[in-house]
Amino acid sequence: MSEAKTEILNRIRGALHDAPTPAPAQRTYRRVSERAAEEVVEMLVDRLVDYKAAVYHETPASLPGRIAQLLGVSARYVVPTGLDTAWLPEDTAARRVLVDPNDARDASALGVRELNAVDAVVTSSTVSCAETGTIFLTGRPEEGRRAISLVPDHHICVVPVETVVELIPEALALVEPTAPVTMISGPSATSDIELERVEGVHGPRTLDVILLG
Repeated sequence: MSEAKTEILNRIRGALHDAPTPAPAQRTYRRVSERAAEEVVEMLVDRLVDYKAAVYHETPASLPGRIAQLLGVSARYVVPTGLDTAWLPEDTAARRVLVDPNDARDASALGVRELNAVDAVVTSSTVSCAETGTIFLTGRPEEGRRAISLVPDHHICVVPVETVVELIPEALALVEPTAPVTMISGPSATSDIELERVEGVHGPRTLDVILLG
């Protein structure tokens, strides 16, 4: 290496050595929402609709009728045993498959093939983040094991309005750290193949969200 190049490199090294260490960037993250509850719910609805989910507002009295409408007259559907049966239409009991997340026999009796033959699933949810339009399921008794919400082609998810928060930190604070978390933002979709959107590849093709309040 020539003396000129060596001198230039030495100057660069000296300048880097003498340069002051930059102060760490100051970042502030919102951890608590300051929005009104109604505004947060509206934000969640806007995100979900943008993700091509259908959203409905129901009361405990009108909920069974809405679920009956969404299921149709012949759909066979899965329900976790912890779900409030008062939410479900009585005349669909014969088409209902109950799954107990605490019973190991259910995992073998209702495998992927059996779940794939079922038309729909109805679950509740743990918490929903309006900022990202994400619904969190954590395997609680009213939500069931992960497979029942991922294999059937139609997911009807009940979201109590009091479980809707604005920010991710607020949502994560309500999730058990060791829980098997499933995050849902609209129907399953991918654009991996020739950048064309294809729905239903990794989960339900149809997502109906019922805000219960």
